[in-house]
Amino acid sequence: MSCVDDRAETDNQFGNQLWYFEAKGVDEGHHRQDVFGVIEYQIQFGLQELVEDGVFDTPQEREGFRSLYDREVSGPSWRHPANRLLLAAMIAMAALTLFLLTLKNLLA
Repeated sequence: MSCVDDRAETDNQFGNQLWYFEAKGVDEGHHRQDVFGVIEYQIQFGLQELVEDGVFDTPQEREGFRSLYDREVSGPSWRHPANRLLLAAMIAMAALTLFLLTLKNLLA
């Protein structure tokens, strides 16, 4: 086993670890074959929690998992349209609530 990515836990976000392993397996026909595995942990308050694991036939398939892992671990960005839409909706709801509360107080 080898750790291929180790992101330490900080005050603002949990940590992550990605481990690779290689082993010998046996298929249905009782033939030995190499298998390539991956284990992903999330570190929360100093404790490791298993997030995902997988076993693949080739190292290239395992690297495909790595590209998904890299996208998931990267933090949220305000450049993403869904995040901007969520922020705009929250601001609009807060403004509407304040407007209605002010209107209610003026009419009461």
